Amino acid sequence: MTIPAKRYRVVQWATGNVGSRALRRAIEHPQLDLVGVWVHGADKVGRDAGELAGLAPIGVKTTNKIEDVLALKPDCVLYMPHVCNFDEICTILESGANIVTTRMELQNPVAYDPAIAARVEAACQKGQSSIHATGSSPGFITEAVPIVLASLQRRLDYLTIEEFADVSSRNSPEMIFEMMGFGKQPGPANDAAIEHAKKSFGPSLQLIATALGLPIEKFELSGAIGLAREDVHIAAGVVPKGTIAAMKTTLTGMHNGKALMSFTSTWFISTDVDTSDGKEWEFRSPSGWHLVMMGDTPLDVQIFYPIPLEDYANMTPNLTAHRPINAVPYVCDATPGIKTIVDLPQIIAKLG
Repeated sequence: MTIPAKRYRVVQWATGNVGSRALRRAIEHPQLDLVGVWVHGADKVGRDAGELAGLAPIGVKTTNKIEDVLALKPDCVLYMPHVCNFDEICTILESGANIVTTRMELQNPVAYDPAIAARVEAACQKGQSSIHATGSSPGFITEAVPIVLASLQRRLDYLTIEEFADVSSRNSPEMIFEMMGFGKQPGPANDAAIEHAKKSFGPSLQLIATALGLPIEKFELSGAIGLAREDVHIAAGVVPKGTIAAMKTTLTGMHNGKALMSFTSTWFISTDVDTSDGKEWEFRSPSGWHLVMMGDTPLDVQIFYPIPLEDYANMTPNLTAHRPINAVPYVCDATPGIKTIVDLPQIIAKLG
């Protein structure tokens, strides 16, 4: 006798670039039943979720009211807004709905403001619910992959993670020019972006280091930019000569006075740049990651996206959206509380 797979009622919260991809995958998933969609823009309210995801209508209408979402009694809310709202999060958790989110603020509770962490945990206990944050970077590449590589080690000397991303094909002016700062003059905004890397990736690296019994004592941060030598025409617009066309940030975690883990991101729309540190940068193409784990079992792993550059914009939302979708059953079945990757079983995708 075949026992039917357990099903989970889910709501998609926000339908931006990643959220809309998660919406589509939730509709298509063999164990998930999409019962609702929360949207931010008034122009999206009342639309059919299937049409919003680029599919046929499915009879589920969107809303911008949290009361509507809670009334659906979902097992899980896929929380993917551009801004993290802890009032919303706690209200959802207190209602008994679990949350899987892409918000980086929630990946390691140790990095929270203690008062906020206590509030979120209390909301989980009240609703007997769980919350888990994941994504591609940070997430998959800073947590899931290092955990697998470390399973072959009995000594870790050093882990380096390098991320290379050519974003020239992404037709998203707000992301490219406003959020990331390409096409701007060097200044405080760029400094803030570099500091943001510490807040984004530091907690993720600390989570893994602590799980391995090698907690990071402090982080060191460095960053540099590349200025375009000529005007650069990309999908999102034009990056003028002399403005930012590449950026590189390195975050290094120290243990016992030595570098233990480092994460370096090199994001660019052009490789024809003058670098602020005066060095020749490595620009890998196709985009992807390079990890080196040095220990008693040294490993060198390279991950590329083997597709044409013009297909990146269509593929890259999968990197962030799919892991949260695959995590839903594990988070719904977890004990109440804030759950990190080290608290959950290995996430195995259900593809059939």
